[in-house]
Amino acid sequence: MQEADAQEADFSLAIKAQLPDKGITAIYGPSGCGKTTLLRCIAGLENAEHCRLNIGGHEIGGLPAIQRQLGYVFQENRLFPHLSVEGNLDFAHKRRFSDNGPSKEQVIAWLDIEKLLDRKPDQLSGGQKQRVAIARALLTAPRCLLLDEPLAGVDTMARNPILGHLQALAENLNIPMVYVSHNLDEITRLADHLIIMDQGRLVADGPLLEMLSRLDLDVIRQEHAAVVLNTRIIGHEDHYSLTQLALDTTLEVDSDADTQISVGQLAGKLGDTVKVRIPCRDVSITLEKPSQSSILNILPGVITDIEWVDGARAMIKTDVAGQAILARITRKSLEHLQLEKGKFLYLQIKTVALLSDN
Repeated sequence: MQEADAQEADFSLAIKAQLPDKGITAIYGPSGCGKTTLLRCIAGLENAEHCRLNIGGHEIGGLPAIQRQLGYVFQENRLFPHLSVEGNLDFAHKRRFSDNGPSKEQVIAWLDIEKLLDRKPDQLSGGQKQRVAIARALLTAPRCLLLDEPLAGVDTMARNPILGHLQALAENLNIPMVYVSHNLDEITRLADHLIIMDQGRLVADGPLLEMLSRLDLDVIRQEHAAVVLNTRIIGHEDHYSLTQLALDTTLEVDSDADTQISVGQLAGKLGDTVKVRIPCRDVSITLEKPSQSSILNILPGVITDIEWVDGARAMIKTDVAGQAILARITRKSLEHLQLEKGKFLYLQIKTVALLSDN
């Protein structure tokens, strides 16, 4: 997307950005910032002046919605109530834009809806309806899949499986996906690239891992602020049901034992890459390495930056094996430990969440 400019009575949108042609780009920002308006402009459902939109070498900004060949998943599923799940899928498949998209069998398997094919929409849960809606959108063989807060009405128990299905789709599809959400947990789990908006304007955009550790962005002030790290599997402790991950992802280099973390046992092979999420609130700081602690993951790091979150708390950015880890601590702790840029310390990590399962 090169440019989109839309105006309403009390709101204007002006965005210029370049997105990756594969993987998931998340659009994040507070309610009312223009996330859904931007998505509707991309889809051609909203009038936008001076709109230039190029996907895969095709300039589609001036085309009506039906000719843009995009898939759209709304907050509400919008399934045809008189058709079964399979009927909804067949409706889309018969009207697909090209023969280049995934097969019906593939989509059914990816979203695990085989057991739902004979049911009507009113016999489905909220999470099941959204999985069917995503499948239906994919069967049109779109150039790009747009998702407008698809999990907004889904309960927490059903949300995690859908996030897993979306991760699998990103790996299997050769098209870009654009995902709108104000839920930072969803975004850190799904996205490869992040766009941050506020009041109809682009605040920042870039690779997710870089954006989550930028201290100049408002995301670090959110209660669920976290960083995402790339790791690789270097060993298994079957006796404790644990797997060791190295922060150094270079296979040719033996990992330093001090830059390894332990997680619940994975089924992956040695060398497999795994993304993990570390919440900033679950990282504490000590100047000496603890010798007696129940916390397994203690990493050495160097402070690279400090930013005040508010009058009582600060965010400490550290470098650990070339990757950024953030710790949110109190002002009192910062002054007591005399923390400053360049200082060596140890990070005690309470929680490590897996973002990609093996």
